[in-house]
Amino acid sequence: MRTAQLELMTFEDYIQFHQQAYTNYKIQLDELKAIMKGKSLNTYYQPILDVQQNEIIGFEALNRPVSTIFNNVDAFYDFIGTSRQVFAFERLCRNLSIQRFHERLSNEGKQGIPLLFLNIHPNVLLDSNYSIGETRQILNQYSFTPEQVVFELTEKCAVTDFDEFARVLNHYRQQGYRIAVDDVGSGYNSLKTLIYLKPEFIKIDRDLIQQIDTNRSQQQLVQILVDYAKQTNTKVIAEGIERLDELQFLQRAGVDYAQGYAIGRPEEEITFKCLLTI
Repeated sequence: MRTAQLELMTFEDYIQFHQQAYTNYKIQLDELKAIMKGKSLNTYYQPILDVQQNEIIGFEALNRPVSTIFNNVDAFYDFIGTSRQVFAFERLCRNLSIQRFHERLSNEGKQGIPLLFLNIHPNVLLDSNYSIGETRQILNQYSFTPEQVVFELTEKCAVTDFDEFARVLNHYRQQGYRIAVDDVGSGYNSLKTLIYLKPEFIKIDRDLIQQIDTNRSQQQLVQILVDYAKQTNTKVIAEGIERLDELQFLQRAGVDYAQGYAIGRPEEEITFKCLLTI
């Protein structure tokens, strides 16, 4: 009898757990849809520095939700990945990023329009619903060109069919867009991703960059990536820089570009001033 009661309690707990999980999912999904409908996203732009010329060459667009439901930004984006709203949300972010970039660029910035890095989930580019030429239309609306746009793909999102994905990327390259692979060094497919996708930019994960001036192992691995990039005409962007010593080491190592709080935090207003001078 006691065993049967325990089994019954376990089953009841199981049902209650899944009911609560569904309720939480529904609350979060409703919140996501409300955010999308109201365009309740703050768009920030983080500068990318040319460490050899000591000048800002572009900005990464970052969209953050205005929400009390999601505990943090990572939880928000993790939830989007579990929903069926990935394509619609990515399209909204792309459009807002381009529109607000145009609105916030000063007249000085518009004369030599910098690069705009747009975060794109790899699956979106493979989605049959993705309308060819849609990005080009909004770029034309704000007098931008594909040559000024870099599609930034996170290496943490696994690519399974490399041949098909390479074919799709080449289609976008033919229009003038360029490709950056983010978080290189953080996943299992880093080398395969670089070989098959042949990105124009490699963004080295912050875990390989922070304290690099004092860590020999990190230095050796980053130097391998820099040497590979030079042989393949690829530009290297070091992420997560928070100290001048890190930046100075990366400059000596031959890294092309750098990004991090020490250079400039994500801000709604666009500024070409760098916090650090080399």
